[in-house]
Amino acid sequence: MDMTRSRDRMVEHLVTRRGICDRGVINAMRTVPREKFVDPGFEEFAYEDAPLSIGDGQTISQPFIVALMIEKADLSAGDKVLEVGTGSGYASALISLIARYVYSIERHERLALQARERFEKLGYANIDVQVGDGSKGWAKAAPFNAIIVSAGAPEVPSALKEQLDLGGRLIIPVGRGDAQRLKRITRTGAAAFEEIDLGGVFFVPLIGEDAWTAEHPMYTETSPSSRTPS
Repeated sequence: MDMTRSRDRMVEHLVTRRGICDRGVINAMRTVPREKFVDPGFEEFAYEDAPLSIGDGQTISQPFIVALMIEKADLSAGDKVLEVGTGSGYASALISLIARYVYSIERHERLALQARERFEKLGYANIDVQVGDGSKGWAKAAPFNAIIVSAGAPEVPSALKEQLDLGGRLIIPVGRGDAQRLKRITRTGAAAFEEIDLGGVFFVPLIGEDAWTAEHPMYTETSPSSRTPS
């Protein structure tokens, strides 16, 4: 099934017309076959502006929000990037076409293994996937030029801030329920960080030792994945 036209239409109507102008992000979204990252039977919906379930209470986020987060991470060709919340692997694949190397961490083993299989099948060789607690980051691979978190945390995990290189950017949804805000944190010194609010969003919870617990009454595993920043 050739979905090139659908992909181009998605980029034009859902990405560039809504303000995404980073050429690296746009070219990556024109290249990565999003339909390969959704569950069988959902291919026809891959290019709609909506999140789709991928099982285990997780989703592949809507195209615009993925593009926005990657653009705001301000990636360069030599960057080493950590993605927290591999999910389907779609965002990791996009990032891998822009940055030098991607470390992606996912707490659901089934999703991590499935994403790894997709990367191998599609030829994305500069992505390493690990099963673990994303709120703790990936200390052995740090420091990172950028960290992108695809799940909402009650506050910014200290480990993620500590694993940023000087000048590194952290993109993360922070807050409770529908009060989440998308934040960009830039490391400006050894213990100095600059924070910018990018708008309201709604992501599944980041479950981990330094985030939400699985039993927290505020969230369930079927929470929404994302919405357009407001």
